Amino acid sequence: MRIVLLGAPGSGKGTQAQRLTSIYNIPQISTGDLLRAAVSAGTELGLKAKAAMDAGALVSDAIVLGMIRDRLQQDDTKNGFILDGFPRNTAQAESLDALLAEVNQPIQCGLLIDVDFEVLLKRLTGRLSCKQCGAVFNRYFSPPQLEDVCDVCGGELYHRADDNEETIGNRLKVYEQNTAPLIQYYAAQNKLRKVNGVGAMEAITQAIQTELATV
Repeated sequence: MRIVLLGAPGSGKGTQAQRLTSIYNIPQISTGDLLRAAVSAGTELGLKAKAAMDAGALVSDAIVLGMIRDRLQQDDTKNGFILDGFPRNTAQAESLDALLAEVNQPIQCGLLIDVDFEVLLKRLTGRLSCKQCGAVFNRYFSPPQLEDVCDVCGGELYHRADDNEETIGNRLKVYEQNTAPLIQYYAAQNKLRKVNGVGAMEAITQAIQTELATV
């Protein structure tokens, strides 16, 4: 199963990707992880990426696609993969399709985890983290038993400064402008599958499996 994972920040993509890797025995390929690993290892592409980042520039699509090509040569991708974080726009999606056609591993499904804007805003602005153990709560959906006190270790909970409505709202707008058109892109290829990203994690995973059964 070869999947591009779609969804806004806060939609739960990361959680579901972890579950799907286990169910389908396929790796999650995060472009952020690929970049960090390549830079750390000092590969040719990693050195090019580091030079761009050190100069304050974006890493080019060609470098990212090269890293994806290298990753797909590893044995664990034989059953498929889940791409997370790339493509971020339709131009990248077209370049990705061209690459995957060359290696005979075309995308089978663009999987959208769909969550309403207002729910996303509450998920992201309501986040509380423990300073001691790192446990995460949400003041709207999963509040601690005692205000600002971690249920796990009794540590102090804090709210990240960048988890404010203005910053989160801007992140979601960027997603809508740049990444949301991918929904139409994969729909036009008859590869889009969509699930509601609100509810119990197990129920969402089951809904995803049902959708993927039609691919």
